[in-house]
Amino acid sequence: MENIAALYLAHLNPVTNAHEKIISQLAEHYHVYVFPVVFLKEGREINTRTFPFPYELRRKMLLSLFDGHDNIDILPNYNFVSPYIKYLPPILSPYSWSMRSEILRDVLEDRFISYTGDTAERIALRFYNLHPIKAKRLEISSSNVKELLYREALENLGNDVNKNLENGFDNSDRYNNRNYYKSGDFEHPLKESWQKMVPKTIINIICENWDIVEKFAQSVDKTIKIFGMKFPTEGILN
Repeated sequence: MENIAALYLAHLNPVTNAHEKIISQLAEHYHVYVFPVVFLKEGREINTRTFPFPYELRRKMLLSLFDGHDNIDILPNYNFVSPYIKYLPPILSPYSWSMRSEILRDVLEDRFISYTGDTAERIALRFYNLHPIKAKRLEISSSNVKELLYREALENLGNDVNKNLENGFDNSDRYNNRNYYKSGDFEHPLKESWQKMVPKTIINIICENWDIVEKFAQSVDKTIKIFGMKFPTEGILN
């Protein structure tokens, strides 16, 4: 039987139960190549409230689920390099076609399909000759998880600030300690909401990097949507 590859291009920020299910199901029939999107400016990854977790952390999340699977590869080839405006409009921009070539560079199979649950993305993938298969969008999204994470972080920060004021001392240094929050330390009732949406190994990784959640929970989202695509505002023009 001829080997066929499946390309999964996604934000994966963070990895959710839905992502795990999609990749696992694809791996039953295909050699799966997972491409977490990366936005680069002068060699530096740009992260925002919409894209908080850097590539290496998302790769760690994926490896915690799929390390040792011979037919699942995680590749860093899905990169937008500033100025991001050069990739627009999609299809017409030669830079978008160059990115397509970069994505396919390490795909070993001659035949491949791509996966998306979004109708607009499926149309774009068809124009790029990436052979998207028809699929339904699963309910759990990274956006849902992020909003619950940010809400919990803000409420935890607010509660601790109030406690510090009542006690007459400042304990804010602990917010700079990425290991302060462990998976067993959460007492907030919302924790069950987001923790049920992500695999157990991802819960631990998020908790170990809770400083990232706190940082972006307190920040303005510097992201812009153009032609249905989301980009960091930093690097969009230069």
